[in-house]
Amino acid sequence: MLGPSKHRDLDRPVVVSLERLVPHDHFYRQLDAALDLTVVRSWVADYYADRGRPSIDPVVFFRFQLIMFFEGIRSERQLVELASLNLAHRWYLGYHLDEPLPDRSSLVKIRQRLGLAVFRRFFEYVVDLCEDADLIWGKDVLADATRVPGNAAMGSLVPRLRTLVDDHLVDLFAAGTCMEQIPDGDAAAPRRWDLLETCRLDPERPPSGPYQRISDRKVSRTDPDACAMTMRDGRSVLGYQDHYLVDGGRARIILHALVTPGDVAENNVLLDQLHRTMFRRKLRPKCVIADAKYASATNIRTLEEAGIRAYVPLPEWDKSSLRFKRAAFSYEPEENVYQCPQGERLRLRWTDRNGEQWLYRARASACNACPVKEQCTTSNQGRLIRRSFHAEYLERVQRYRDTAAFKRAMRKRSIWVEGLFAEAKQWHGLHRFRLRGLANVNIQALLVAAGQNLKRWLQATGWERRGFPSAAVAPPGALGSIGVGPDGR
Repeated sequence: MLGPSKHRDLDRPVVVSLERLVPHDHFYRQLDAALDLTVVRSWVADYYADRGRPSIDPVVFFRFQLIMFFEGIRSERQLVELASLNLAHRWYLGYHLDEPLPDRSSLVKIRQRLGLAVFRRFFEYVVDLCEDADLIWGKDVLADATRVPGNAAMGSLVPRLRTLVDDHLVDLFAAGTCMEQIPDGDAAAPRRWDLLETCRLDPERPPSGPYQRISDRKVSRTDPDACAMTMRDGRSVLGYQDHYLVDGGRARIILHALVTPGDVAENNVLLDQLHRTMFRRKLRPKCVIADAKYASATNIRTLEEAGIRAYVPLPEWDKSSLRFKRAAFSYEPEENVYQCPQGERLRLRWTDRNGEQWLYRARASACNACPVKEQCTTSNQGRLIRRSFHAEYLERVQRYRDTAAFKRAMRKRSIWVEGLFAEAKQWHGLHRFRLRGLANVNIQALLVAAGQNLKRWLQATGWERRGFPSAAVAPPGALGSIGVGPDGR
């Protein structure tokens, strides 16, 4: 039969325990039992004065950040609103039902107070947990980067100050700024080298080849560190590149994460990331796996000289050419000459030290009289061949291409790294940075990377239920399709 209307009596006081309302097998109970965050207090002790109004517990702040990650929340305002209504969130934060949560502005101020160094230390702390759980294999390392739009529109671009006023006004402005930032007596103190500062957008850096960057001429009023870049779907946006260095083991632990402006080439970051990771983790990888964007001669030579195989596909610039490829010319190291298919020798003419290459050219008279000239060159000065200073190492890496290990490494890269980027963008808000400024977007990226590592650590150390609040780890059968063993090989 039809029951009576439900009477709403919601003002009636009820004596209830929050501890009893949250199920014993809930995810946040498991997270609280597994992850010890009390160590955070020792990290941030120097950031607070000895007197004054007591601050919000920094452990609570980092619990807020983990809730934001696992729930896929995009803002502190939404985070506080959701946490105030969710019983499990209140339990994890340690706030009772009648206890007000911190204001969202307080969370923003705490993030700004702590700065990038504390968040990087938190990321390293999570990687340490993964290392203690034997989730880091260390035999090979994979590198890749993804483009992430920033929180700024293309319409915010304006000409740089130097293009509008005289140079001496710019110098006066810069000098005044520097004097305000350097305390008295510290002007001669050496500055600590920082990879983030090295990759910061610098309008005075040399041009990238014959092309002029948009960021050399214009800067965003909204986010000065974001720069113009083209996404895969053809959109022009202001944004950044998020660089990951990932362990080749089955757990796919992110060893290093760094965000640079979008027009900083990916190959500029690889060696610094790798050296820091090898030193910090005491790793000696046998190979580094990356795509063709990392195939700079400097990267390849440094890796090969260190005894690390560079599994990187080399770009074939003359692949689409209808004329004789460079491979058709044989190099004779004894005489330091190239020999063309018709027997003509190309001798060393000059050295390009800036481009780190030697240039060999055939005699103009021989090329102009050659019966197959149309299949070789259109120049009337003779066929030109360029040879890199690092040719020995490039040729060695080129020979890797036909090996089974190289082909397996390329298949592995598409799953190990690209899958992590897809997870971060689809489930954890990395499809677009919500914060502005190079330091802030690095904080956001580090929290996402730390959360991704934390998911795999929890799954390996007792979290038996497959689902997480907003995402799942890779399905069990996804890794078997490329023929890897239980340790990632």
